[in-house]
Amino acid sequence: MRCVALRHVAFEDLGLFEPVLKQRGYEVEYVQPGTDVLSRQDWLDADLVVVLGGPVGVDDLGLYPWLGDEIVRIRQRLESQRPLLGLCLGAQLMAAALGARVAPLPNKEITWGRVSLTGAGAGSPLRHLDGLDVLHWHGDAFDLPQGAELLASTSMTPNQAFSVGPAALALQFHPEVAASRMEPWLIGHTTELRAASVDICSLRFSSARQDTKAQALAAGWLFDEWLDDLKKSSDRFGWS
Repeated sequence: MRCVALRHVAFEDLGLFEPVLKQRGYEVEYVQPGTDVLSRQDWLDADLVVVLGGPVGVDDLGLYPWLGDEIVRIRQRLESQRPLLGLCLGAQLMAAALGARVAPLPNKEITWGRVSLTGAGAGSPLRHLDGLDVLHWHGDAFDLPQGAELLASTSMTPNQAFSVGPAALALQFHPEVAASRMEPWLIGHTTELRAASVDICSLRFSSARQDTKAQALAAGWLFDEWLDDLKKSSDRFGWS
């Protein structure tokens, strides 16, 4: 089986999700948007596509025209009902592909904190995050797309996660990020952090205080259960 992961910056990878994929026999292929070209068929043939995070936004289409192509391919993937996971920027691009508005927040949400699960979220693999902090790192937020089911919220960002059908999941937050691997984020996003008046030392300290074992277990259980759910529904969208 083949997982294609669109990685916009090198340190924002599959993180805690990658070992789960490899244990299940997936070959992971990282693709760099804007440089590597994936054909429409490549997008449709992959057993799983994951669109990862990054420092650009949906409203940066004028600066990064390839974002438009990415949105088109995401829309085609959604229409095919093939498994698709979007994380942070990936979730925003999914929302845009579904016709929802994506716009800047008054203030960036960059912190460790819990999400409030909806009834649907509590009945989904996200239940493994209940009571645990996850990494929030975004300056944009999306409206809930028409036909999508809301799974999680925070006070600053009411739409934190949604699903569309049995095969598409969008997460505004970052359950895949290991708290013990935060330093590349603090280095790579230093300009953003300073512009947002985020105290880098405080963020490093709060990362070090996380229960990394519980976090890793929860992320693995979440992702493993979601993949199990996909497999159970495979006859509905032609995936095995």
